[in-house]
Amino acid sequence: MFITLEGPDGGGKTLQAAALAEFLEGEGYNVLLTHEPGGTSIGEQIRGILSNLENTAMHPRTETLLFMAARAQLVEQVIRLHLQKGGIVLSDRYADSTRAYQGYGYENDLEKIDHLIEFATGGLNPDLTLLLDIDVEEGLRRRVHGGGWNRMDAYELEVHRRARAGYHQLARAEPERWVVIDAARPVDEVQAELRKVLLDRLAVRPTA
Repeated sequence: MFITLEGPDGGGKTLQAAALAEFLEGEGYNVLLTHEPGGTSIGEQIRGILSNLENTAMHPRTETLLFMAARAQLVEQVIRLHLQKGGIVLSDRYADSTRAYQGYGYENDLEKIDHLIEFATGGLNPDLTLLLDIDVEEGLRRRVHGGGWNRMDAYELEVHRRARAGYHQLARAEPERWVVIDAARPVDEVQAELRKVLLDRLAVRPTA
């Protein structure tokens, strides 16, 4: 099963994904936790370029293609192999981040972006996507106080707002894949809901 966590910056995806992976391992599942951009040696080098606050001159198309390159490597080197072994993959961001930020956020052609995603991933789509939703301003305040501010956090506010709206549009278009979680609540409450959603899905998922 391939599970992704998505949402605006500051929603706690990284923290929640780690706790969720630990919980699932305790339940006896073979879990691989990964993240985007990154997750491989090549991907982490690309992440460094994307995150660097000095790279303000980066064009949106350049940014989009860099995300795709890191994603292609992650899918083929890590994700697909673990899924083929029957394990669970839990990823902190995936292709929907590109749809939300580089598509809706930058107001680029979503059809072209979808073609790039199809090429980069070889058509590998998540079985379940958990949208950790939070008000944009609140999420960015969390990022400022939490440290680790990077070039992607520093997008114009309207880009973040359009990206959040884009996430909701994506969720409405595929309600069977997406579950929206209120990430503004205390961490423990969010984690409890994530666990319930996952256990419910795993309970009804047919075995191979």
